Amino acid sequence: MKKQYNLAVCGATGVVGRKVIEVLEERDFPVANLSLFASARSAGQTIDFKGEPVTIQELTEDSLKAPIDIAIFSAGGDASKHYAPFAADNGVIVIDNSSAWRMDPKVPLVVPEVNPNALNSGSKIIANPNCSTIQSVVPLGVLKPYGIKRVVYSTYQAVSGAGQKGIADLENNTTNNFPYSINDSVIPQIDVFLDNGYTKEEVKMIEETRKILELPDLRVTATTVRVPIKNSHGVSINIELENAFDLEQVKTEFANHSGLVVVDDTANLRYPLQSEANDKDEVFIGRIRRDDSLENGLNIWVVADNIRKGAATNSVQIAETLIKNNLV
Repeated sequence: MKKQYNLAVCGATGVVGRKVIEVLEERDFPVANLSLFASARSAGQTIDFKGEPVTIQELTEDSLKAPIDIAIFSAGGDASKHYAPFAADNGVIVIDNSSAWRMDPKVPLVVPEVNPNALNSGSKIIANPNCSTIQSVVPLGVLKPYGIKRVVYSTYQAVSGAGQKGIADLENNTTNNFPYSINDSVIPQIDVFLDNGYTKEEVKMIEETRKILELPDLRVTATTVRVPIKNSHGVSINIELENAFDLEQVKTEFANHSGLVVVDDTANLRYPLQSEANDKDEVFIGRIRRDDSLENGLNIWVVADNIRKGAATNSVQIAETLIKNNLV
């Protein structure tokens, strides 16, 4: 009988938290006991796991300790900043979905298909990257041996990335979350604007890409855009490589890489669609073509379910990798 582990999900009632619970069940994660935590107003509610109701508890400073082995946080940055250190001090491994710890130099930022060795750092806190970053770096990891000189991101991000309030704005044609009607426009703003004219979301993608790929001086730029789609993000990525490449060989390398699915048959109008990525754990890639304006330029179109691979599934995959490598 394989070893089982005690897991906690913090922020269990949110969009990502609920999806984490669903993914744990789908992937038959070896859970001995599941503890669910949320704010005081959700305490006492129940969520089913493997056919049994699990009662939600209020998250406190004393919640996360032995016998809990791993805690997956989806409770927002403030909660992660406050509670994750208490858990870590108690020997609990924290996998955090917020932006609170991502750029901390002592905290690994991990996409298991790209940089699993980062988990060997010994840190009890592990950061899950931004949803758009996760799906983008999976193919970039494949290209890293060619030498990546520059990356240009243009994102097409679904409203579920903004949580329940974002979904409600789309479904109800309201502007409670977004500054303009998402039903009538694409909105070239995700998160707040910074002094340099970029949004916080754009800076996240830039900085996180450098950290995950271990290329601190990589030239990266981004424009992040919200689109009137409920779920799954699309990203157009333009890459300038150091070295020459064979296009068919690159396509083969994408197809053979874990977690990537190539959908690239333009003769039959086949390319990744956001609607087809829903409820999938893989990253879908297509429109793979040379950028003839550059000596070694490449264009790709990448789509993934931002709640699954962009958050919940990647967190669970991190936990699975920790177990596989005997790090729990």
